[in-house]
Amino acid sequence: MMNAIVLEEPKLLKKIEKNYPEKPKSYEVLLKMRRLGICGTDLHAFNGKQPFFTYPRILGHEIAAEVVEIGAEVKHLKIGDLCAVMPYRNQETDQAVRRGKTNCGSTLSVLGVHEDGAMQEYFVCPADLVFAANELSLDQIAMIEPLAIGSHAVERAGIQADDIVLVIGAGPIGIGTVMMALLKAAQVIVLDMNENRLTYIAHKFPSVTCIQLNDTVEKSLKTLLNGDLPTVVLDATGNKESMQKCLEYVAAGGTIVYIGLFIGDIVFYDPLFHRKEITLKSSRNAVATDFTKLIRLLKAGLVDIDGYITHRLQFETLDQTFPQLYLPEAQVIKAVVAF
Repeated sequence: MMNAIVLEEPKLLKKIEKNYPEKPKSYEVLLKMRRLGICGTDLHAFNGKQPFFTYPRILGHEIAAEVVEIGAEVKHLKIGDLCAVMPYRNQETDQAVRRGKTNCGSTLSVLGVHEDGAMQEYFVCPADLVFAANELSLDQIAMIEPLAIGSHAVERAGIQADDIVLVIGAGPIGIGTVMMALLKAAQVIVLDMNENRLTYIAHKFPSVTCIQLNDTVEKSLKTLLNGDLPTVVLDATGNKESMQKCLEYVAAGGTIVYIGLFIGDIVFYDPLFHRKEITLKSSRNAVATDFTKLIRLLKAGLVDIDGYITHRLQFETLDQTFPQLYLPEAQVIKAVVAF
């Protein structure tokens, strides 16, 4: 038997014992959990506000794990490897998957959302979703998945060196997006209402300009940019009003990428959309190349997560300590769980 923590219903995490996983199939690996990042998805699910979610569910998809057993056909991994896991599994090879869009297949299943995740001591995973990252720390490996979300959004935006990039939302995904955008663009601006997170960004990334949300954001941007506007806007808020406002903030001929998800209709003024000839995109999850890119960047020291993780919890007591992450005074940016 092994331990797991299950979200039985909103606001009820329960420690349970469950059977040890079966022997991995020829194309699978058995993983031992070592570190787990807590995602906004987990926090929303705990509060009962996560879309496409059913209870009970074992949470967790930001994974640093150790390979303890491998299937007969697995060649790219060995026992003892420390690894990241891409937590998106397509149950069918549909049109999107055939075209390389493995992040948005029609039968996509996400660990910790549509199927049980990694808040358990061991689990079995298809080997093609597992990436060895032995030279990295467990903290770095656990942060690969959320950083990959930012990487994918930046790639979707097609950012060039002369672009002016505005990232809206300074949560963990927004911060990761800033990290990735800084590798592409000469100028990055961040907009948020949370002063604590803007202070973190200003300290961590001195070249980034921070703007606190106000009633005259467009005017503030034009003042900052000598009458210009950002050419790329990446919205990581999942907030309807913020997402709609992006059309006002973006320059003519610019690109908007929605990273955050809002359950409902987004409405905009079509003459403004046409007048500016705006390119509007969404960004969902990440693909394998985002994971391999992050492993290379972290190994090279080109992406630095120092200060990104603000809170640490222990798996053994997680059912009791998890609610602490909601305390306003905790000022959580990113929490990780040690196994």
